Amino acid sequence: MFAAERRQLILEMVRANGAVSLRELARVVQTSEVTVRRDVRALEAEGLLDRRHGGAVLPGGFTRESGFPQKSHLATAEKTAIADLAAGFVEEGEAIVVGAGTTTQELARRLARVPGLTVVTNSLLVAQALAHANRVEVVMTGGTLRGSNYALVGSGAEQSLQGLRVSRAFLSGSGLTAERGLSTSNMLSASVDRALVQAAAEVVVLADHTKLGTDTMFQTVPTDVITRLVTDEPPGHDDRAATELQALADQGVQITVAGGAAAAQGQGGAEGTPAADRRGPRREVPLPGQRRSHPTAGPGAAPQLRTTPLTADPQGGRVADLAPRRR
Repeated sequence: MFAAERRQLILEMVRANGAVSLRELARVVQTSEVTVRRDVRALEAEGLLDRRHGGAVLPGGFTRESGFPQKSHLATAEKTAIADLAAGFVEEGEAIVVGAGTTTQELARRLARVPGLTVVTNSLLVAQALAHANRVEVVMTGGTLRGSNYALVGSGAEQSLQGLRVSRAFLSGSGLTAERGLSTSNMLSASVDRALVQAAAEVVVLADHTKLGTDTMFQTVPTDVITRLVTDEPPGHDDRAATELQALADQGVQITVAGGAAAAQGQGGAEGTPAADRRGPRREVPLPGQRRSHPTAGPGAAPQLRTTPLTADPQGGRVADLAPRRR
């Protein structure tokens, strides 16, 4: 494929989806991420798109929301890794809320195995994933169906959540920054997500690395309300994503990072070996893109990611918790 053909295809993908990762672009145009990065730079210079953390978005700073068919094919391996890890935070007999989104749909598929669980959701896709789980009770909100993401929104959904109290809320969104927190492109979805947050003692955000640093129109969860972020392992060259993660950690967000695509596909650890739980044996492994501390680092040095010990996740991948920098 000639460069002009590649760039036209890249531009069409970004226009169709709103935001696309370099990894996905490279897969579709069948070339390396290095080549795709050059193409994205060239298109940005022409004002046709904007570069973001490990990907490209529509120009103008705020990305528009993609429809479900487009979202379901983006960062699938990363979403699987995030869902595998997030499911480990849910215990038997809990009552939780799960918001709408393709990542939360992946989480719901894994929650079907948790006995005694009660899941409150405004997502038809989450409810469908749990419909045949005989030990999980599903409670749907009211509201008006929003067809683009199969979610119930509006005053009916919000009113049905009044007086509700659960242990955790699991939410996704269109973008996440340390400055504004989680955001989405649709006002009605944002309003319901805020109601879901008010019902929960803790808020867990599920967001793959392509959403880090992306800002969209309507804030749903301020950074100081987010208890934990579960994300995937950013590419080693993505220093901006590492900086954003550290900024979130510095504001008190507990950040848990799953292994990359290989781990999500069962290639990140010894297959068939017993998985360690969160209290099991631990080992130190640096995050990709992490810079090791240097005693001579000056005031202008880039932020240093600090990690707590790692442990195997239930799928054989690796996870890491980021801790705030000591001041």
